[in-house]
Amino acid sequence: MSHRDLPNRLSADQLDLHRRRSAAAEFYRVHRVPELLETVLDQMFQLQPADLHGYLAEHFLQLSSPPRISRLRGTEVFDAAGRLSVQAHVSCIVCNNEKVGRVCPHSALQQAGRDGLGVHPQDACFTETSVKLQLTAVQWINGPLSDLLRGQNPCDQSDVDRKLSANHYTTTAPLSVLFSHTEGKKINPSEKPVPPAEPAEPELCGSTAIGSVSLAVLKTGATVKSIPLYRHIAALKNSDPPARFQVPVCLVPLLRCGKTSPGKLSLLKEVLLIPTGGQRVREIITMTLELQKEVMRIMNTSTKAAQVVVREAGAPAASLERPEQPLDVIAEACSGLGLAPGTHFRLALNCAAPELMDYAKGKYEVCTGVLKTPEELVDLYQSLLSRYPAVASLIDPFRREDSDQWEKLNSTMGNSCSLIADMTYKLQAPPPPGARGFVLKHCNQTTVSDLIQITTEHFGVSAASGGGLGSVLPVVGLGLDYVSLGGLSGAERICKYNRLMAIEEELAEQGQILSHPSFLKRRAGTPEG
Repeated sequence: MSHRDLPNRLSADQLDLHRRRSAAAEFYRVHRVPELLETVLDQMFQLQPADLHGYLAEHFLQLSSPPRISRLRGTEVFDAAGRLSVQAHVSCIVCNNEKVGRVCPHSALQQAGRDGLGVHPQDACFTETSVKLQLTAVQWINGPLSDLLRGQNPCDQSDVDRKLSANHYTTTAPLSVLFSHTEGKKINPSEKPVPPAEPAEPELCGSTAIGSVSLAVLKTGATVKSIPLYRHIAALKNSDPPARFQVPVCLVPLLRCGKTSPGKLSLLKEVLLIPTGGQRVREIITMTLELQKEVMRIMNTSTKAAQVVVREAGAPAASLERPEQPLDVIAEACSGLGLAPGTHFRLALNCAAPELMDYAKGKYEVCTGVLKTPEELVDLYQSLLSRYPAVASLIDPFRREDSDQWEKLNSTMGNSCSLIADMTYKLQAPPPPGARGFVLKHCNQTTVSDLIQITTEHFGVSAASGGGLGSVLPVVGLGLDYVSLGGLSGAERICKYNRLMAIEEELAEQGQILSHPSFLKRRAGTPEG
C-alpha cells in the first residue's frame, strides 16, 4: 500500500499519529538515540548493576550538554555586623533545569577599613559612600556582568575571570576611582619627610561585584560537579588533582589591641596564637579557648587594665598602654595553665603599621601621643623580639614604602622571626625586601584566578583571612599554610572553624591529609620539619 492510499484508509487522528511517529523516528535517528540506547543497554546487561535506573541516569548525565549561565542577580543584604554587603546569585541551566548558586562577601566598609584609610563606621559620609558602593555593585551584576557571562560554562573559572577582569573597566556602570592613600594630611615641612605612599591599585566604585561574581561562579561550578568546593578549586589550581590536601593551620587571635581598642596602644592590632606542628583544629581551638579564658580572668581582675570586652572581630580587647602589656599577660596566663610559650605554641603580632602612619609628622603613632620614626620602630621591634622569644612572626611591621626598614629588621632578626606582608591590595607588586611570606584576602575586584595565580607564584609562608573569602573551603583548596578565621566568638566564625574541623576529619579518614610543613622559624633559627 502506497502513502497515497493512506489518506483514504486512515482517519485524521491516525494520520496525525503516523506523521508524529515518523518525525520522532527521524529526530531520534539524527541525534543517534537508538544507537546510544543500544550501547547503554548492552553495557548494563553485561554489568547488571543493582540500580538499573541509577546506571542509566549516570550514563546519560555524562552525555548531557555542559551547564551554561543563564543570568546573574545581585541583591543588597546585611552582613553579620549589620553592614551593607552584596550577594551575587548565579543561575545556570543544568540538564534543562535552572540551578542557583550564591555568595555573600565582606562589605566594602570592612574592606576599606582594613586598607588603612582611617574611616570609621560611625562616619556618616562613609555610610553614604558604602551605600553607593553596594548599589553600584548590584547594578554591575544585574546589568553588564549578567549579559557578559550569559552562556558561559560556570566550570570554566579561568575564562569567566578573564572576561570579568577584561571588561570591568569598560562597563557602563559608573567607574569612579574611590580611594586614594595619598589623601589626607599634608606633610609638615619642619618634619623629616617619609617615602610617599605608593600609588594605590585602581579600586573602582562597585568593584565588589567582580570578586563576588567570581566566587559565586566558583561555588556554582563545584555544585554542578557535585564535589566539595575545596576539591574544585584544587583541580583548578593543579593540572592533576592532588591526591592529598594540606589543611591550613589556624592562626587564632588571642587579644586585639589596635586603634579601635579601648586603650592607648595602637601598634599591635592582633596577637595571634601559632600552634606547633601536628596539632589538629580541635586541639588548637581547645587550647586557645583555655588560654583566652585565663587571659580575660587576669585582665578583668587587674587594677591596671579596664574590663575586657569582646568586639566584632570575636577576640577580647582591653585597655592597654604599652606593646609589652599583652605579651606579659599571655605569659602570666601560660604559667597558670602549665603552658610554655615557644614550646606549646608561638605568637604572631599583626602590627598593621600602615594604618598608624601620621603623614603630617612622618612617624608611626604606636600609642596615643607616642610617635616613632621608621628607624625607631625597628629598635622597638628588636627590643620586643629579644624580650619575648615566643614571638615568631611580625605581620605588616612597616608600610611597604619603608623598604630599608623591612630589610634591616630581617637582616638582624630574620633567623628568629619571619616578616609577613599583606599583599591583598598589591597583588601585582613584589613583596617588600625581607618579607618571608604574605597575607591574602579576597575582596573587591580580586578574582578566584588572581588568588590561584598569586598562591602559585609566591613561595614561603602563605596565610589567608577567611572572612573575606566567606568560606574556609577555598583556603583548603588553594594549599595555603595558615588561615585566620577571626576570634572564637560569634556564630558565623565558629561555623567556619567547625567546617574546617569537618574537612580535616574527612581527609584524615580518607588518608588524604598532608602533614603541615611550618615555615615560621623557631627562635633557634632552624625551620621546623
